[in-house]
Amino acid sequence: MVFVLKPGAAQQKIQQFVLKIESRGFKTFISTGTEHTVVCLIGNTSTIDMDSIVQTNDIVEYGKRVTEPYKAVNRTVHPEDTVVNAGGVSIGNGMFQVISGPCSVESEEQIVMVAKSVKASGATLLRGGAFKPRTSPYAFMGLGEEGLRLLLTAKRETGLPVVTEVMNQTQLPLFEEIDVIQVGTRNMQNFDLLREVGRCNKPVLLKRGLANTLEELMMSAEYIMSEGNSQVILCERGIRTFETSMRNTLDISAVPLLKQKTHLPVIVDPSHAAGLQVLVAPLARAAVAVGADGLMIETHNDPAQALCDGAQSLNLLQFETLMKDLKRRIAFEGKLIGAV
Repeated sequence: MVFVLKPGAAQQKIQQFVLKIESRGFKTFISTGTEHTVVCLIGNTSTIDMDSIVQTNDIVEYGKRVTEPYKAVNRTVHPEDTVVNAGGVSIGNGMFQVISGPCSVESEEQIVMVAKSVKASGATLLRGGAFKPRTSPYAFMGLGEEGLRLLLTAKRETGLPVVTEVMNQTQLPLFEEIDVIQVGTRNMQNFDLLREVGRCNKPVLLKRGLANTLEELMMSAEYIMSEGNSQVILCERGIRTFETSMRNTLDISAVPLLKQKTHLPVIVDPSHAAGLQVLVAPLARAAVAVGADGLMIETHNDPAQALCDGAQSLNLLQFETLMKDLKRRIAFEGKLIGAV
């Protein structure tokens, strides 16, 4: 249930209204737009007499029941696009950003070299795995805390904000200096982790699960936002289908559908969607065409020797070439690429 407040409602009266609602056992989410402030009630609202609240509170213009199970994520609650500030880089509402870097941090020389190169090509955030969830227990699982330290070294060398994945809530104290916490595909429905990152005061990049619906993705975002963190970025990274000629199938229709249903920025990861280097550029161009707010692309200085996912990684020259093409397309779409 949402209550749309009258324009110009005094902040003191808004707070009094919110406290009155919360005293009845509900959580609230406040969305402030250019014209209206909306108060969203989270909980079982069947006991709420909506008409009575509208009639007895002079700051309330009207009430509306939200039928979808996701409330805070819903565009009905927050009609305007959310812009996420990721370490000084704005994502959403016309600001298109590219996150790039290796699948895994392997050494200081490697991550600093890649960071400098992708920045020169136009990337605005650096990705790199320190903790790696792998299907095989014998595969390279990242450098752990040392990997985080090396990512921060690359950040100091280049100024690029850092995006990296957390595996579980016990690791969160290690992420104090990380700019964007990534919740990966395998953890999309790790609800304890979602609640914990929801209590963190930093952006969260939430990846869609291998076989999850869009509603399930939005409900996972709801877990984060219901804990008070509104800085959520959704990521479409391909889903598992019966097709075997590629690693996953990019659900390109997910982008416009998500942007219709939610106010959160939506980015695309063509590297994991395809699992094949040759498909990354075409899928990246498709993401721009359907209105994505950004891309997450794996780039490595020597993909053939990469310790993780080399087959889907672009080399530095390929990434530079792709970025030149994307900049033209992004400009044609009327979007901006940069930190502002």
